[in-house]
Amino acid sequence: MDAPSPSPPRRSRAGSLLLLALVLLALAAAGGWAWQHWQQAQARASAAADARQSAMAARLDALRAAQRAQAQRLQQAEATNRLLRDELLGIGQRAALLEDSVSRLADPDRHGAQALRLDELELLLAIGQQRLRLDDDVEGAHRALALAAPLLAGIDDPAYLSLRQTLAQEQAALEALGPDPRVRAASLLARLERGLQAPAPMRVALDPRSPWYARLLDRVVTVQPTASAGLRAGTDREAAFAAAQVDIALARAAIERRDDIALGLALDRIGAWQRRLLAGSPMLAAQQRELATLRALALRHDSPLAGSSLQQLRALRGR
Repeated sequence: MDAPSPSPPRRSRAGSLLLLALVLLALAAAGGWAWQHWQQAQARASAAADARQSAMAARLDALRAAQRAQAQRLQQAEATNRLLRDELLGIGQRAALLEDSVSRLADPDRHGAQALRLDELELLLAIGQQRLRLDDDVEGAHRALALAAPLLAGIDDPAYLSLRQTLAQEQAALEALGPDPRVRAASLLARLERGLQAPAPMRVALDPRSPWYARLLDRVVTVQPTASAGLRAGTDREAAFAAAQVDIALARAAIERRDDIALGLALDRIGAWQRRLLAGSPMLAAQQRELATLRALALRHDSPLAGSSLQQLRALRGR
């Protein structure tokens, strides 16, 4: 018998290897296709996410634009409301002014004898206030208030009852002020002028019982205050008194003008002349006290109630 041939087993092993290679190729192809498919799916998902993000951003931009537009419309509405409110307030104010004008036209105080009496009363009170304020004329202001009192008494309106009490208080305050301070100031200045005319103090004679050397020195040496140096002679004193007269005239003019500053400056110069002309005289101390009294004297009256009646009358008529 012939021996079997080894060819068939070798052929079957080659077929197996070929099949295995085909299977591996198929698996590789399937893996590559799956990987490519997965990459495409990822790309599509990323594109979809980007599209959704872009759409969301666009929507947010649209919402912001709508919000800005809404805020602008709210601002415009607020400005319109403010303008309308201002116009409404203006209309209310004009209505109040019209009502006030109508009420003033209908006020009986503006017509007839009572209106004329109130006008005359206000004029007299204004005259009194101006005379007291401009010239410090207490007498003139008191006369004006005395003329205004019977006019006020003839008004029967009970709204002016408190004004009568105010007018009486103002009259009492004017009476309590006393005389014009310029009269006293002029009197003090005249006394100062007469004091400056005093003669120079006489030289005191030495006691005859003094030692001989004291009597000898008294004939040689003359003792006098330093302030009066050069004013012993009659002509020198007359010239000094003439210069002092100029300052006295300036002080008198300041008193008439009620100028406290100018009066103080003039009194300073008069005090210097006093110390020179009355040096060593016993009258110097008294004259300096009178000078200090004149310096401290107020040239204007100060009444806290001045003009109160006029102010109250205008307030009542304005109401």
